[in-house]
Amino acid sequence: MESGLESWGEFNVAIAGAGAALGGLLIVALSVNIKQIAESRGLAARAGASISALILGVVLSCAALIPGQELWIFGVVVLLGALAGGVIATLAARAVLGDDTPGHPHRWDTPHIASFVFPLAIYAVGGVLTVQSLPVGLVIVAFGTIIALIGAVVFSWVALVEILR
Repeated sequence: MESGLESWGEFNVAIAGAGAALGGLLIVALSVNIKQIAESRGLAARAGASISALILGVVLSCAALIPGQELWIFGVVVLLGALAGGVIATLAARAVLGDDTPGHPHRWDTPHIASFVFPLAIYAVGGVLTVQSLPVGLVIVAFGTIIALIGAVVFSWVALVEILR
């Protein structure tokens, strides 16, 4: 019996490759301005949370490629990943809110936190649906992965350009 994961094979291969490459580029971008990032508790936390959400998308794409896997098992993997990412996001959010770096504008805390929490919330919804063997859960997980990719690109811009303003 086909679980529905097979039809997502090409998408998952593409996301795994693109996400892994983007993760590497994000780490390089961080290294360019590492001094400024390390001086800001909030920026360092945002970097970690952005990388975490992105790499979770890569891991989920790789996990979806495991042959013969039942849809509900993949859903459990998604939920466990979202839970682990949630722990990282919670720690990062606390660091962002507690950042007392001079010049840190707290008015942007909510959108900054949302940028790394939103993909995790999407993964959690997709995981719940997929555990119930509902194929729409795969669409939701894919959407979460795309949102995580966008979030990583945006944070790369922050790490390379905005930090120097």
